[in-house]
Amino acid sequence: MGAKVKGISQVVRNLNKIIDDIQGKKAARATYMSLSVVGADAAAITPVDTSTLINSQFKNMETSSSGIVGTLGYTAEYAKAVHNASGKLKGQPRADFGMTSNRSSVGPQKPKAFGGGTGQGNYWDPHGEPQFLVKALEKNKDTIKDIYKKELKP
Repeated sequence: MGAKVKGISQVVRNLNKIIDDIQGKKAARATYMSLSVVGADAAAITPVDTSTLINSQFKNMETSSSGIVGTLGYTAEYAKAVHNASGKLKGQPRADFGMTSNRSSVGPQKPKAFGGGTGQGNYWDPHGEPQFLVKALEKNKDTIKDIYKKELKP
């Protein structure tokens, strides 16, 4: 009789492990799908100048003690600054900022370009938005909930 009980408890443990594995795979799939949806919408409103920023988008998934953690971000060095910028120059032409004067406290100097404006195109074109990651996440909250409901359904 003891062998039967031991065998049943082993079957139950194995079955629970299989269920946990399936749930983990479903959660991973739901997380990846959610990252993909938000990433696509973020890319659509990421400011584009040279495409460096938009091409630096990444998705990452890790397993932690609390479950699966998904990360969506940009590796470009200036990504945070662009994301947090006010966008007040949106649609305005990239003006040439001109040159410094030749006057200084020590006498005449060679004028230097201010830099900054390229003189080509407009700031934040074509469809760039400040807070592009936050806006994409907010826009897709209901879609993300639906993805998890569908994927984690028994």
